[in-house]
Amino acid sequence: MTTMNISLPETLKAYVDQQIGTRGFGTSSEYVRELIRKDQDRQNLRALLLEGAQSALYGPVDAPYFAELRASITQKSNA
Repeated sequence: MTTMNISLPETLKAYVDQQIGTRGFGTSSEYVRELIRKDQDRQNLRALLLEGAQSALYGPVDAPYFAELRASITQKSNA
């Protein structure tokens, strides 16, 4: 693992320290890694949403659609 040093104003450092104490992080590095992971997840979700918005319409999104989707996911997870 590599090291990265960052400079924070005192108010942000105090906020990070508070988050470490109240949310169970062991170090500021753990907290920052979690923030980066969440940002990656957010960007991935945004890309998927944009991809979906640009895709062709499939048909009505109703109860049978979701039943088929659940069956497909269940089948994949059992494989």
